Amino acid sequence: MQSLYRRYVASNLVIQADIKQTLQVRGSKVQKESIEKQFNHLMLYYPEYAHIFFWRINGRYHPWKSYFTRDFNCKIFGSTKIAGGLMCYHPFATVINAKSIGENFQFRNSLTIGNKSNDNSQLPTIGNDVTVGANVVIIGAITIGDNVVIGAGSVVVKDVPSNTVIAGNPAKVIRTI
Repeated sequence: MQSLYRRYVASNLVIQADIKQTLQVRGSKVQKESIEKQFNHLMLYYPEYAHIFFWRINGRYHPWKSYFTRDFNCKIFGSTKIAGGLMCYHPFATVINAKSIGENFQFRNSLTIGNKSNDNSQLPTIGNDVTVGANVVIIGAITIGDNVVIGAGSVVVKDVPSNTVIAGNPAKVIRTI
């Protein structure tokens, strides 16, 4: 794993942000160790982190991928720009196709982010510090602001202001943070 670390992590601030975000959210005691030890811990004990790591390095067919990940049936489109701090709990049955996603994005299983009417010019833009529950659908050329929490099972088809909690089908603001 040392070669993976040296080649992909040591000088990549985005991957380092993913590591820090994942450990912070998980409450891991490894946070006090070196970034290399943190990376090794995540690769060995968190296959969902390894899935994100191999996506970041465009390592779909990397020879080591099968040692660290499972078949999550998760697709993150290569055209989606995702800032550092990406963290997933369970990437099962997830498709992410967005214009861009900001820092510290967290998601759970069965998330669908995508276009409207099969038109890739109609993709969502998601801000910083957004947390998404399970079974959420985010569709169309919409903007989700910063510091947003999206409740499980929500269907988001309209713009979402910053500093809010939304839920429902269709999703509505239920609280301002």
